[in-house]
Amino acid sequence: MNLAAMDPRQYDAQLADKSQSLTEAFAEFTPPALEVFASEPAHYRMRSEFRVWHDGDDLYYYMFDNALQQKVRCDQYLPASTLINQMMLELMAHLRPNPVLRHKLFQVDFLSTLSGEILVSLLYHRQLGDDWLEQTKALKAALSDRFKVDIIGRARKQKLILDRDFVVETLDVNGRQYHYKQIENSFTQPNAKVAVKMLEWAIDATQNSQGDLLELYCGNGNFSIALAQNFQRVLATELAKPSVDAAQYNIAINNIANLDIIRMSAEDFTLAMQGGKSFKRLEGIDLQSYDCNTIFVDPPRAGLDAETVKLVQGYERILYISCNPETLKDNLAVLSQTHEITRFALFDQFPYTHHTEAGVLLERRK
Repeated sequence: MNLAAMDPRQYDAQLADKSQSLTEAFAEFTPPALEVFASEPAHYRMRSEFRVWHDGDDLYYYMFDNALQQKVRCDQYLPASTLINQMMLELMAHLRPNPVLRHKLFQVDFLSTLSGEILVSLLYHRQLGDDWLEQTKALKAALSDRFKVDIIGRARKQKLILDRDFVVETLDVNGRQYHYKQIENSFTQPNAKVAVKMLEWAIDATQNSQGDLLELYCGNGNFSIALAQNFQRVLATELAKPSVDAAQYNIAINNIANLDIIRMSAEDFTLAMQGGKSFKRLEGIDLQSYDCNTIFVDPPRAGLDAETVKLVQGYERILYISCNPETLKDNLAVLSQTHEITRFALFDQFPYTHHTEAGVLLERRK
């Protein structure tokens, strides 16, 4: 992290540089004009993690600054949400004078929401006992005067929860509210306001769709729940059990009736679709009953493997969200043989860094 680069006055110029770089990098695929979705220049991250430094009676958060090659004290943190910054001050004021809560504490993680909920995880280099539990209950009671907060204690092979290990985010997407259970240590979009823009873009890109939607790497159902309105049915896959559990919860609280989620990897699902292997998790699901003309993928940084790329090429329309433009380019080298880019977007999830989130809509060449 380069803390010195985080200057809101420079944000527009940095975003312009990102936009130009992405446009130039993908010029060989002749995409349409880049659609750029900016972030807030400050307080945009819904989650943040800090190491904790013990200095005599003092105790404070710190991060490692790569530019300075040293640790930097962080009493406040510009990228973190306003709610996290408020909690940082209040929490540390309670931790410093408390020998039980601060003993061998080495890290504090925060997960916040636009809807006002916050989860605090305290990480220790020791086992946690009844004394810690008693003091943490008192801490939560004190913090609850100002915050809708839950607390987790973590140590080696130990996890203590007061009273939940998740928050429920509420996002306003095109005037409609969507609710998402977000579990500690599970993937969620870090920049909630940009996440809303991503959902609205994806909904717009799939307007007037025909048939059904297949989604790979669906996580907690973030996109599939919002996109379900544009399709007859949605079939989605996700491997991580906590994310699948959260997705089922989110389907229920959002009253989505046309979405089914299967717990399996994209690679295994590809094998099943190719008829090369049968899977117990697909029992009772008639894959042939789906009329999927559109496929949505939001893969990890490694992008799509070669077999999944072949699977994806079988669909009329491909909606692809990428957290790594380099692997997106690698996949497009194959996908562009059969499809052309008709929408091209940059979502600035990570201001003041080189990381870029991109989105493309590909349609089969005539």
